[in-house]
Amino acid sequence: MASVELNIEGLDDLNKKLKQLSSPKKAKQIARKAGRQAMNLVRDAARSNAKAIDDPETREKIHKNIVTQGGKSRNPNEIKIRVGVKGGAGQNQYSVSTAGLSGGDTRHFRFIEFGTSKIPATPFLRPALANNADKVITKFVQVFDAEITKALREAI
Repeated sequence: MASVELNIEGLDDLNKKLKQLSSPKKAKQIARKAGRQAMNLVRDAARSNAKAIDDPETREKIHKNIVTQGGKSRNPNEIKIRVGVKGGAGQNQYSVSTAGLSGGDTRHFRFIEFGTSKIPATPFLRPALANNADKVITKFVQVFDAEITKALREAI
């Protein structure tokens, strides 16, 4: 699974506001909210891409299982927000039950996204991020700045 790491530079004003915010827990909460809203843009694009390639003949709908989730990190100063297909790609004793998924059993998405030796790849997740990276960064900065400003106003 490929991951993308975004570094935002040149945000001196935002850093000053962040330092004025007393609670690191509150800053992380704000970052998580901004990250989720920003990655929802990728989720929506991935759903749109998947809807275009979903087979209307089957009841499985990949686009219905695409979600935004928070991830865990060992570093207490970072957050992770992921966009992926609910239900995963594997099938073993630890697999998530696909019974409760609105799109059905869509574990085959990996064959569509990455292809096989007999099926060419038709990516829908990777382009969703690649084509919207600038929008994601802009949305993150907007929400993050607005939430920090709001928190600072409430603190005064």
